[in-house]
Formats: sequence, structure tokens, C-alpha cells
Amino acid sequence: MVIGRTAGLVEARQAPVHEQARWVHESEMQKLRIEADAAGREAELHAAETSGAWVGLSASMAAEAVIGESDNWVNAVRALTRPALTVLLWGTTGTVFLGADKAGQAGIVDTATFAAMAATLWWFGDRGPRREMR
Repeated sequence: MVIGRTAGLVEARQAPVHEQARWVHESEMQKLRIEADAAGREAELHAAETSGAWVGLSASMAAEAVIGESDNWVNAVRALTRPALTVLLWGTTGTVFLGADKAGQAGIVDTATFAAMAATLWWFGDRGPRREMR
């Protein structure tokens, strides 16, 4: 009977320690689950982004292929239109930065900068597949 009581007391003292260790373990497992879910969502986002980029590029190339051949001067004007628009956008952006007052810049700066960057990256940027960083 004394041995049974002693064993009961020892078990009673160890129960909170065991319970605390179990909760620490559960907490760490939950953190790992959250990290794994975040990594999975990031991979899905990357796959969707890559897929969308290729769809846009394919549509652009298909539209370009439909145009076909024309006279030399038409091809020259068509070839110079995009670079000319890009230079015009950068000129507009520079004019806004240099000429407008602070209140006037606030409404235009974001749009002009976005348009200039988009034109530059689309027409002169690398459209090849992205290489994975290792």
C-alpha cells in the first residue's frame, strides 16, 4: 500500500511536466505545418505567375504573326512605333519629375512611371524563361 501511494505521488508530480512537454511539441509541429503550407502556396503562386507570363507572351506573338508582311516603309514604321512610344513615355516621366510641382506630381508620377517601366521591360527586357536560383 505504501509503495502504491508513493508511485501515485511520483506520477502526479510528473503529469504536469509531461503535459508541458506535449504542448511544446504540439506547438512546434503547428509552426512546421504553417511553414509547409506557406511554402506550398508560394510554389502554387510561382506556377500561376509563370503560366500567365507564357500565355501573355504567346498571345503577343500570335498577334504579331497575324499581321504578316507589308511594304518596307510600313514595316519600318511598325518597327519604330514601340521604341518611339517608349522614349515618349520616358520623356513624359522626366517632364513630370522635373517640371511639375509636388501637388501635380502626386497624381501622375505613379501612372507615368508604371507605363514607362512596363514599356521598357516589355519591349527591351528579356522574355526568355526564368532560370531557377540554386
